[in-house]
Order: sequence, then C-alpha cells, then structure tokens
Amino acid sequence: MSCLLEAPLRVSVLSEVTATSRHYVDRLFDPDPQKVLQGVIDMKNAVIGNNKQKANLIVLGAVPRLLYLLQQSSSSLELRTECAVVLGSLAMGTENNIKSLVDCHIIPALLQGLLCPDLIFIEACLRCLRTVFISPVTPVQLLYTDPTVIPHLMSLLSRSQRTQEYITQIFSHCCKTPEHQTVLFNHGAIQNIAPLLISPSYKVRMQALKCFSVLAYENTQVSMTLVNVLVDGELLSQVFVRMMQRDQPIEMQLTAAKCLTYMCRAGAIKTDDSCIVLKTLPCLVRMCSKEHLLEERVEGAETLAYLMEPDVELQRIASTTDHLVAMLADYFKYPSSVSAITDIKRLDHDLKHAHELRQAAFKLYASLGSNDEDIRKKITETENMMDRIVSGLSESSIKVRLAAVRCLHSLSRSVQQLRTSFHDHAVWKPLMKLLQNAPDEVLVMASSTLCNLLLEFSPSKEPILESGVIELLCSLTQSDSPALRVNGIWALMNMAFQADQKVKVEIVRCLGTEQLFRLLSDPDTNVLMKTLGLLRNLLSTRPHIDQIMSSHGKQIMQAVTLILEAEHSIEVKEQTLCILANIADGNTAKDVIMTNDDILQKIKYYMGHSNVKLQLAATFCISNLIWNEEDGKGSGSQGSQERQDKLREMGFVDILHKLTQAPDSNLSDRAKTAMQQYLA
Repeated sequence: MSCLLEAPLRVSVLSEVTATSRHYVDRLFDPDPQKVLQGVIDMKNAVIGNNKQKANLIVLGAVPRLLYLLQQSSSSLELRTECAVVLGSLAMGTENNIKSLVDCHIIPALLQGLLCPDLIFIEACLRCLRTVFISPVTPVQLLYTDPTVIPHLMSLLSRSQRTQEYITQIFSHCCKTPEHQTVLFNHGAIQNIAPLLISPSYKVRMQALKCFSVLAYENTQVSMTLVNVLVDGELLSQVFVRMMQRDQPIEMQLTAAKCLTYMCRAGAIKTDDSCIVLKTLPCLVRMCSKEHLLEERVEGAETLAYLMEPDVELQRIASTTDHLVAMLADYFKYPSSVSAITDIKRLDHDLKHAHELRQAAFKLYASLGSNDEDIRKKITETENMMDRIVSGLSESSIKVRLAAVRCLHSLSRSVQQLRTSFHDHAVWKPLMKLLQNAPDEVLVMASSTLCNLLLEFSPSKEPILESGVIELLCSLTQSDSPALRVNGIWALMNMAFQADQKVKVEIVRCLGTEQLFRLLSDPDTNVLMKTLGLLRNLLSTRPHIDQIMSSHGKQIMQAVTLILEAEHSIEVKEQTLCILANIADGNTAKDVIMTNDDILQKIKYYMGHSNVKLQLAATFCISNLIWNEEDGKGSGSQGSQERQDKLREMGFVDILHKLTQAPDSNLSDRAKTAMQQYLA
C-alpha cells in the first residue's frame, strides 16, 4: 500500500514548487515591458543561492525566453543587462544547469551581445560567459567556432578591469590544445595580456598569470617569445620571479613558478639559470611542506616533478633542498589522526582527495630518482617506501596506480635496487597482477618496469619466468600500441639473454614464427631493433644456434635478406649482420650461409661499406665462417678448408687483406685475426 501513496505525494510537492516558480516565468511574457523588467529583477533575487529554484526555472523554460529578451533590439538596455545577470546566476548552479544553458545556445547569444557598445551590458555578458566556460561540461571549442570572436575579445581587454578579469579567465580555461595556443598567440595574446601583470587589481594580475601558464605549456614558440617580453621596462621572467616571493599569495607564487617551469621545459630558459635554480625550484619545494593546503602540495609536487624530469643536476639540487625526500613521506600519512584541520568541511574534502597527494608524491619520487643512484637509495630507504609503492600498485584510483608504477620504473633502473629492495619486497608479484587488465597507459609503464626486472642480474627474473610471463609478453607484441609492442619484445629479448634452451624454445613456440617475422617488418624502428635483439639472443651458444637454424633457418634467412636489401638505418643493418655472425658461429648452421651465395655477396658488399660499424659486423661473419676448427667438432658438411677455398674464390681474402690496413684499429685487428685462419 505504501507504494501507492508515494507517487501522489511527490506530485503534489512538485506542483507546489513549480507553481511558485511558474509565476516568475509567466511574468516574462507580460505585454508591459516595465512588468517584464520587474519580473526579471524579482527572478534574479529569487534564484540567488537557491539551486532548487534555478533548476525549476530551467525546467519551466525560462532560459529560451531570457535569451530572446536579451537578443531583442527592442528590449531596453536595462532589461537586456538584467537578463544576462539572471542567466549568469542560473549558470552558477549545477553542471546540469550549465548543460541546459549550452543546449539553448547561450554562448552564441552572449558572444553576439558583446558587440553592443554599452560597457555594463558587456560586463554582464562576459561574467555569464566566464561562468559557463569555466565549467568542465562546456565544450571549449565553442569559443573558437566563429573566427571573429577572439580578436573582438582582445579588443575588449582595454575597456575595464572587469573585462580584463573575465576575458583572461575565459582564455585560461579555454586554452586546451596546441591549436588553441596558436590561435590566441596569433591574435596577440602576449602583447595584450602582458601589461595586465602589473594591474592594480589582484584578480586581473592572477588571471593574466594563469593565461601565460596555459599558453607556455609545452609550447616553444610562446615560451621563446615570452623570454623577450618587457613589462614596464622589466623582463617578464623577472616579473614572474617577483610574483614568487614569499609575501605574495600562494596561488600567485605557484602559478608564477609554473610559468617559469614551462618556459624552462620548452627550452626558453636554461636549467642552470638562477631564476630556475635559486627561485623556481626552491619555491616549488616550499609548496610541498605540510603547512600548505592539500591542492597546493599536489600542484607544487607535480610541477616540481615536471621541472626536473629531464635534468639530473636539478634532481640532485632538489633532493638536498629542505629535506624534500623525507618531506614527501608525509604525503602518505595525510590526514593524520592528530590533523590540525578543525574545519569539518575541509577535512571531508581532504579525505576524498588524499589519493591525489599519494599520486603527486609517487610522481615526484619518480622524477627525483630517474638518473642518480644515490637519490634512488635515499628514496628506497625512506620509511616503508617499498611497501607504499606495492600498495600503490593496487589502489582503486587509476592515477595513483599509474604514478606508483612510474615510481617503480624509475627505481628499477638501479642495479643495486633490483638486487636488494625489489627482491626483498617481491615487487614482481603486484606488477604481474597489474599487467593482467590495465589501461594502455599503465601497461606501458608496468611492462617497461618488467623489462628491467628481467635483466640477467635481477633476482626477480627466475620467479617471473616461473609465473608464466611469456604468454603475457607475447600477447603484448600484438598490441596496436607501438610502445607496448616494443616493451613486449624488449622483455622477451632480456629474458632470452643467456637463457636455457628450454626458455628459448618456449619463447619461439609461444611467439610463433609468423608473429616473429611480422615483427621483423614492423613499421616502428624500435620494434624492429628489439626483435633483432631477441633473435640475436636466441641465436647464441652453438647448440641453440644449430637447433633454431635447423627448424627455422629458411625463414630467418629470408627475413635477414629482406632487411639487408631494404632502406634501413645503420643500427638496424648492423644488428642484422651481427645475427648473421652468430649464425656463422654455429656448427651446422654455417652451411645455411655457405650455401646461400646471395647472402655471401651481401656480406662482401658490407665489408666494403663506408660505415665502419657495418664493415666490422660483416668481417665478423666471415671470420666465423673461416674459423679453423678441429674436424672432431663436426663443422657441418663443408669443413673449414672447403669454406676457406670457396670464400677465397669469391674474393674475400683480397678484401680482408685490404682491411688489415684500415684506419680503424678494431677493424684492422679483426681482419688480421681472420687472415691468420688462412695461414693456420
């Protein structure tokens, strides 16, 4: 019975609410303009801070009518302005409100309104546009649809402090891609916005600063231009340095540090410039301390990680500044039970966002430890660090998992860590679990880390092998992502290095010859190089070489021929010739080359090549073919004497003789060694 009662109750409550809202909407249709104006003003007062009322008015169709009144030239300026104010207030509600406004084409209507000469009306339209555009649900592309909009906004910057604040805020929120950066740059964003950095209004200065941070991000053209800009006779970089001073608001310090960071990463400021080493880096380290708000600590750590990512010197400086490595350990203990947060709302917010701190800490540790062995040691020795990474790998937040695996990857570049902390904490187990079904971004990082764990000196190599990893890696080589194909084949290459015959056979069986040869014609050079590396590692030690060549010799020689004939880099051809040299080192495998005159001619060609690396690799092949073995070792159907005779007839001895005089000592030594075989 109770179910039957509920529906009518709900309807009656709703009809009551909508009845009070409906008279606001009805008044918008009154034939008397004065009553319409009063209706809009009353509506404005009714919706302030009242989300329920906003939603009701939207449902009842207030928006199309307000937009109609806003666009009518017959409407008084006061009415049009009040309509813009109400629309701005409706936009301040929920994301659903914004969606409804955008669906009613509010953006083109407001942009059209900006053509009106009246400043108060322009400001009301801009304020509403600003509110709509800063919402994550608004498609920013709508700002760029009409090519006349951006230049018109630039021209309005000089009208008032309010236009400056709103327009720069719109720009900083709508600049999301390199194309957007270019459009704004080409319409004079830098010249128009730079003077605003010394505006008397803090809000204007702040929004102008944010504009520069989004314009400069990963943009060399913008960054190179910014370096030479003068603001009131002072270099822009110096203005940014002033804005980072401790007496400035934190938001300003952080954003100025981001501007200088992005200019530095784009190559416009050198990493050893004093404004980076003595100002930007210390400012960002300061932001990581626990007296700052959660979002400030997150942004500080992430920006610092980005700043020093490619530069080992900055990593070293940061690691010794303000005990940064230990300071980051606090990111994992937040909020603590004795937290100083007395504001319940703030505590609730921070509990929901604490994972962002962990993500930022992992990112910063990854960046700090990407090159220097001592820093990596410092990181792994920080309290419970390896345990934290391991638990980070299985967190529910995908961003934390990605950051944790990035951190692990950074530390896995250390031989010392692979042998100690990685082994002690059995890091490979959660890593393997992560590889089972993760998004590509995580897979790339996790498989890169796995490559390092499979190096021959890593104690994790054995247990990983036993866990059935080969199938997983072979499946990665079939991915559409080149990065995943590279990592899959790279890990197999590391696994095959000095491996038992059993492991090699399993790799070949699991990968399948078809896939192996598909990878040898992969359009990505990195994939090709790693596949050649795998083949080279499979074809090492004589019994292995002979066995693989007896079952797959024909296909391998076909692939080698194709690579040597095609347009490939020196590195690719050198690696391919090294594979031939390995084959030539086999016992029975030698015959596969000796009976293939086409390959022999190619080796001959590369012995006379202009590149020393290729000459050296080709000479290796011949050296192995003519090696004078005691016949007891069974050197195939052609004994070393027969092979030497055939190669002499083909002119190889003459070439070797010439190479003994080569200017490169490695090459001449190799040729002399080979010549001695003829005399033996």
